[in-house]
Amino acid sequence: MDRSRKLRVLMNLSLVAAVILLLAKVTAAAMTGSSAIYSDAAESIVHLIVVCFGSYAIRVAQKPADESHHYGHDKVSYLSAGFEGVMIAVAALMIFYEAAMQFIHGVSIENFGIGVTITAAAALVNLALGIALVSGGRKHGSPLLRANGQHVLTDVWSSAAVLLALALYKISGWVWWDPIAAMLAACNILRTGYRLFRESMSGLLDEADPVIEQEIRDLLDNELKRLGGSYHNLRYRHSGMTHWVEFHLVLEDSHSIRSAHELATEVEALIASKLKPEARVISHIEPKSAEQREERWEAS
Repeated sequence: MDRSRKLRVLMNLSLVAAVILLLAKVTAAAMTGSSAIYSDAAESIVHLIVVCFGSYAIRVAQKPADESHHYGHDKVSYLSAGFEGVMIAVAALMIFYEAAMQFIHGVSIENFGIGVTITAAAALVNLALGIALVSGGRKHGSPLLRANGQHVLTDVWSSAAVLLALALYKISGWVWWDPIAAMLAACNILRTGYRLFRESMSGLLDEADPVIEQEIRDLLDNELKRLGGSYHNLRYRHSGMTHWVEFHLVLEDSHSIRSAHELATEVEALIASKLKPEARVISHIEPKSAEQREERWEAS
């Protein structure tokens, strides 16, 4: 199965799970009257909306470059992750509101056993799904899939807070554990939403990844030491599933155009082979006698 198909399968699995778990949690919230379970259901509503958008975005991201998008459509993954972050924050505000209403109007919890059973089952399903999505996102270089997995894992923490609140209520008989747990879950959800939004902005604005940049520099240093060349003006960005690298390659004047081209191609291929899942590498060849480290268009 190719990478594109694997990503679509994982996202479709997330969509099916989102629908089933939403129905289960809404049922549990209606039967128990628990604001903590309601908070879990509210996040699932948002998650379903996000997964629907993500399913569309992951298909757009896999479209090849065309006349109007020379660098492809990868960056829609960051847009989707940012949208997910915003929607998670909206879910957190909904949860805060519901918990506040219970503090004002009082708390009443019914059908305790059903609520615990459904919430625990949902947490286990989300745990397995979230790990699969995050792992798949990292393996295939998809920020969209990774963001979706992080959202699902956040749902696990929310469910854990719900179960803790219901357990404390059962032990102590103090019903206020329920809205308190809902507010704590909302704080955690809000934190995850901010992190996803921050990561999406980082990708959209081409923020450099120091770890990957250092990996590229190490490769260039080692390879050009062997070839007797040097480099400067290294630039790197990540558009979702593709690494884009460009640099100026400085070689001895004695090289012919053909040999310089062959060496440049060799270096480019080495870097592209090391960056996963895929990379596009472009070098500009300069003779050592005419090395120009500062481009005119960069001068202030």
